[in-house]
Amino acid sequence: MWAQHTLTLPARRRGFHLITREITGAVPELARTRTGLLHVFIQHTSASLTLNENASPDVRADFETYFNHAVPDGWAPFMHTLEGEDDMAAHIKASLLGPSLTLPVQQGRLALGTWQGVYLCEHRDHGGPRRLILTLNGEAL
Repeated sequence: MWAQHTLTLPARRRGFHLITREITGAVPELARTRTGLLHVFIQHTSASLTLNENASPDVRADFETYFNHAVPDGWAPFMHTLEGEDDMAAHIKASLLGPSLTLPVQQGRLALGTWQGVYLCEHRDHGGPRRLILTLNGEAL
């Protein structure tokens, strides 16, 4: 079985946002999948995806603090500056974290660990809506 959906997420402020429920809600075939993989791909170069802690908002805030320290906006050596001081830093952060995740599916659910959740990593101050391509491949129940 194959299924593919496009999910457009509303614009969010800069930061790390849990989107696991939005993803699973956009793939109705997931509930009918015995075993498989869900590939999640973001079609943007200044936002990314990662999998991490789903309970404490402090973890998401610490991610934002770390990445802003490691790759600061407006760093003087950046040449790509026409789209704002946060743009080149956003591209680098997105490349470090990556544009996609491949998640296991078991018995109609994502087979994530107890404390795992999918993050939209928004690296721009005004990034706008973000579009994800969700591709499910698996064996039906």
